[in-house]
Amino acid sequence: MSHHPSAISPESSRPIGVFDSGIGGLTVVAELRRVLPHERILYIGDTARVPYGGKSAETVTRYSREISDHLIAEGAKLIVVACNTASALSVPTLAPSIEVPLIGVLEPGASAAVKATKNKMIGVIGTKATIGSSAYKKAICTLDTEMTVSSVACPLLVPLIEEGLFEDDVTSVILQRYLDPMLAEGIDTLVLGCTHYPLLKRVIQRICGPSVTLVDSAENCALAVKELLASQTQNPDRTPASNLAAPRLDIVLTDSSEGFLRVAEKSLDLTIDSLSFRQIGK
Repeated sequence: MSHHPSAISPESSRPIGVFDSGIGGLTVVAELRRVLPHERILYIGDTARVPYGGKSAETVTRYSREISDHLIAEGAKLIVVACNTASALSVPTLAPSIEVPLIGVLEPGASAAVKATKNKMIGVIGTKATIGSSAYKKAICTLDTEMTVSSVACPLLVPLIEEGLFEDDVTSVILQRYLDPMLAEGIDTLVLGCTHYPLLKRVIQRICGPSVTLVDSAENCALAVKELLASQTQNPDRTPASNLAAPRLDIVLTDSSEGFLRVAEKSLDLTIDSLSFRQIGK
């Protein structure tokens, strides 16, 4: 469930805060930009402490709290946890204690998968921590107990994506190795349970074939944010005139990561208005 205990302030000029352990969460930013073109977005990529995938739930929750506090101090009206690991491990603990709505990528993805499947056989790919937490499986089976969920951890994919090897033979071979067992089981829906993975969508679809529906957690998370904003605004279809010229994307990184940032900017067709570096936490 997305958690939003408090109402969003009507000030439309306040940014949507988005964070991820690195730069993969820019796939969520690209989708937010598509469905909410007039919003300001402040993105924090915790590049100094990436990846979150191998860390304990306590550590991931501590990092998530530090970044959320930072985003709230910067005026964020809601926070999007654009990291599947943090969505799985920290959102349930954090959401009740944070004064703005908090939306993770996990539940919108699980809900879209349940709607998409016809044979009730869903595959999930993600980092070791996301798959190890069984969070997608739990979320999917909570929505429909008759679902069969096959999950595979794909630790080699993020490094390949960060090197920009989207269409490389090596990436195809590794994907084939990860996906074959699930395809053999007969899944008809595959959840891309890591925000880096939409960058491989084309290759994944090619390997899975047309009979498998891909569920992009980035896209579904952006739609959940749009819905939440609409539910808390008197007239969601009208963008205030004062806000028409305001859309911008500000990126804060906790350590330099220029290489992949440029890869992501180009592949996602994003315009970055400002880039700065800041230390957050210990």
